[in-house]
Amino acid sequence: MDHELRRRGRIGGAASSRFLWIALAIALLVIFWQQLPFIGTALVPTKSEPRVVAARGDLAADERSTIELFENSRGSVVYITTSSQVRDFWTRNVFTVPRGTGSGFIWDEAGHVVTNFHVIREANEATVKLADGREFRAALVGVSPTHDIAVLRIGVGFKGPLPVPIGTSHDLKVGQKVFAIGNPFGLDWTLTTGIISALDRSLPGEDGPSIEHLIQTDAAINPGNSGGPLLDSAGRLIGINTAIFSPSGASVGIGFAVPVDTVNRVVPELIAKGKYIRPVLGVAIDEKINEQLTKALDVKGVVLLRVGPGTAAAEAGLRGATVTRDGGVIPGDIIVEFEGKPVESVGKLLALIDDYKIGDTVKLTVLRDQAKREVSVTLQPGT
Repeated sequence: MDHELRRRGRIGGAASSRFLWIALAIALLVIFWQQLPFIGTALVPTKSEPRVVAARGDLAADERSTIELFENSRGSVVYITTSSQVRDFWTRNVFTVPRGTGSGFIWDEAGHVVTNFHVIREANEATVKLADGREFRAALVGVSPTHDIAVLRIGVGFKGPLPVPIGTSHDLKVGQKVFAIGNPFGLDWTLTTGIISALDRSLPGEDGPSIEHLIQTDAAINPGNSGGPLLDSAGRLIGINTAIFSPSGASVGIGFAVPVDTVNRVVPELIAKGKYIRPVLGVAIDEKINEQLTKALDVKGVVLLRVGPGTAAAEAGLRGATVTRDGGVIPGDIIVEFEGKPVESVGKLLALIDDYKIGDTVKLTVLRDQAKREVSVTLQPGT
């Protein structure tokens, strides 16, 4: 029995010895692994030279065209900063405080600058900075809040930047490439690219009817881009970047631009007259009241609330609504089509009228006594 105990003891001791050696080997391997980076660093020479730059080759054709477009257009884009004058409540002293920033572009060689109305709204002063670093105090020429367009003027002398080339918007196609240049978040002269996502969009107006005919794009448009140009692949102006749709206030790929055909119609009027005189029918209409009446009548169209005496609408025989003694409303004519296009809101009707000039004769389809009839009206100047 003693012999058997001694034999088992030797076996146990040998096993314990093997376990200790294995544990020691593992510990050494762990230490070696942890020190390996330092060992490698010690073995590698500390002296090093810059690596040889690999040849890139030519830029792709679309890259070259985008670079050329930006370089040719950059000088026509401006950076606008606005400020307001406020009066201290206690001292009654008047001082100037920064209000906001935006973008714009050179319209002509006379120094006119086009931007959004909301960029300069409620501002007392505006400063225009050119791409070459020059800054100018801007004078207000005219505004059209309905179109969100404003025109400023700066004294550029004989060294003014070139105006941005003008394109058209009536023949735009969804999927076309577009390029936006502006100053998002104060980051001046930023280029973003994308495509036309949709056409003829509408947005609710801040103080009135909706803004119609807008171009929708996925080119990144952020606060500060407002008033900047939206260009096509030929570098021509096709719109003014005016708004974004975003819960966070930053670009989510849904931006809107006022089409250049509208701009090219409104801006010359603002330069010449300081305001835009819209063509009108000579009727009284209201968006909120129209929504209530059309819902109650179960129709789609624009209810004429009143026809002004001596107006183009009166001469054409249009009829307004009648208010009864008990406050009820008896509808007169309801415009359901304008030049063959359906009319479902006041904003849509105003936008369709705005595509024509004062003196043009247009054809309306009206609903009167539950029967449709066509009426021709010659557009007159608005007030």
